Amino acid sequence: MISSSTEFYRLRESENPEDYHRAAHDEAPIEIWMEVIEQRPDMRFWAAQNKTIPVPVLEILASDDDVRVRDMVARKRKITELIALKLADDPDETVRAALAINRKLPPLALAKLRYDQSPLVLAALEKQLG
Repeated sequence: MISSSTEFYRLRESENPEDYHRAAHDEAPIEIWMEVIEQRPDMRFWAAQNKTIPVPVLEILASDDDVRVRDMVARKRKITELIALKLADDPDETVRAALAINRKLPPLALAKLRYDQSPLVLAALEKQLG
């Protein structure tokens, strides 16, 4: 378990592959994640990448200014319908395309993406639906 924001930074910035793995897979209390995203915007992408990050934190990160952060959130299997619908309206087509390939895409978001005007999004959706 990650016990502080400082520990998360150390793990993520480490050269040791085991530390990097922990940063991507270990759990942390929601307070730690909130501290990370408030204090270190440069770490938001890496927080979003963590496999155990809580949904309330993903809800915040779905509105991040950084397209890479929103893209990572769009790929998360545990996103809620609310998050998916928000990202289905994202101004960046790469975020919508990332959402389109999410295997756990909620039905309402899927329906919304079917009417997207971006060829990139429609191609991703076609790939997902087979």
